[in-house]
Amino acid sequence: MNQWNILCDFDGTIAVEDVTDSLLERFAHPDWQVLERDWRAGRIGSAECMAGQVALLDASRDEIDKHLATLRIDPAFPAFVEAARTAGSKLLVVSDGLDYAIRAILKRAHLDWLPVLANRFVQAGPRKWKLETPFSDPHCRIASGHCKCANAVREHNRHHRVLLIGDGASDFCAAGEADFVFAKHRLIEHCRHAGIPHVSIVGFADAISLLPALLAGRLHTPRRTLLPEAARL
Repeated sequence: MNQWNILCDFDGTIAVEDVTDSLLERFAHPDWQVLERDWRAGRIGSAECMAGQVALLDASRDEIDKHLATLRIDPAFPAFVEAARTAGSKLLVVSDGLDYAIRAILKRAHLDWLPVLANRFVQAGPRKWKLETPFSDPHCRIASGHCKCANAVREHNRHHRVLLIGDGASDFCAAGEADFVFAKHRLIEHCRHAGIPHVSIVGFADAISLLPALLAGRLHTPRRTLLPEAARL
């Protein structure tokens, strides 16, 4: 396995804001926060949570589009995409967010040609929306709408190494399947705790500077074997 391919999260990673949360805060009935608390407490999976939240949105397509036009991506992301292409690495956007929103935001940056795997955001009425989860997996450990682990496994089956770039809980399981992780926010502590090879980044300016070292093999470190708690005492 020589070629490195890149799986990149969207909300909070490519996009500066969490796009889904911003839509809910702007257009959803306040009950979306009840579902959020249930998800954070582990009472429901993320797929059930998001499907319920999307059903609480009250917005026309035009209102959705105008809101999405206000959201930003990391300004260094286009340069990172070009650096990855130049190096021969394929970049795939993998998200537990909303495909329509992702493509609209990427289009403004002239990056809508990037492949996107995400939940489907489907208009169900003039002001109603629903969620479809074509990339879910009944065996997903966190009952995610999009189980990202399968993407890493697929790349390994094609004899590619996998770099994951992400920031949060939807990236935890995929981090365990990746060969290396560029981690932000909550994903940093998860990788530390799980012994997953990673570096911490603030944004894609860091990722650009780190990519050559990764591709040259200077960042790829072995996984640390975690002992049972009793054995570490």
